[in-house]
Amino acid sequence: MTVGNLDKRTAFGLAAGLAVILILRFVVMGGDSAAVVSPSESIAQTEQRLQHVRQVAATVPGKEAVRKQAAATLDTLEKGVFKADTEPQARAQILEMVNNVAKTNGVQTRGLDDYHNKPISDDYGEVTVSVSFACDIVQLVNLLAGLAAQDQILATNGIHITSSSDKKKILQVRLSVSGLVPRKLLAPDKKGLAGL
Repeated sequence: MTVGNLDKRTAFGLAAGLAVILILRFVVMGGDSAAVVSPSESIAQTEQRLQHVRQVAATVPGKEAVRKQAAATLDTLEKGVFKADTEPQARAQILEMVNNVAKTNGVQTRGLDDYHNKPISDDYGEVTVSVSFACDIVQLVNLLAGLAAQDQILATNGIHITSSSDKKKILQVRLSVSGLVPRKLLAPDKKGLAGL
């Protein structure tokens, strides 16, 4: 190797390095330098941002009061929804309420005949229980009035009355009562061919 070749290589390396530096400076980073914001504009912008933050912060107590009022209203409205951990527990609560109202009115139910559930909305579902019993017309009217007077959300879903030919005019009754429950208690809808 000669001294001339080494000088050529060094000069070529320097030229390549200078070209890379110039490309990075003017192409990648941009040819123009960023405009410097004057101190007075920066303070004005900062004050505007501070004012906006203060306005937003001033609305927080009002929004919190509205949220608390909405939560209290929802609690009042959901007072009648049956609270349970599972659908069978909700069904048992509804059946117990029906049996207690029946017993209060002198009617002896024969236990649970049938039950089913169905979703009503994204948040609520309906659980229905059916019971059978024998009573006279006055007891039946009082039982239905007693169910309507309960704090829980109940509805008579169906009633089937069969009269008898005896002198006491005893009626054979099959009563279906529905209660409102949270939707999460119901089994999820089955999709696919079985759902068709």
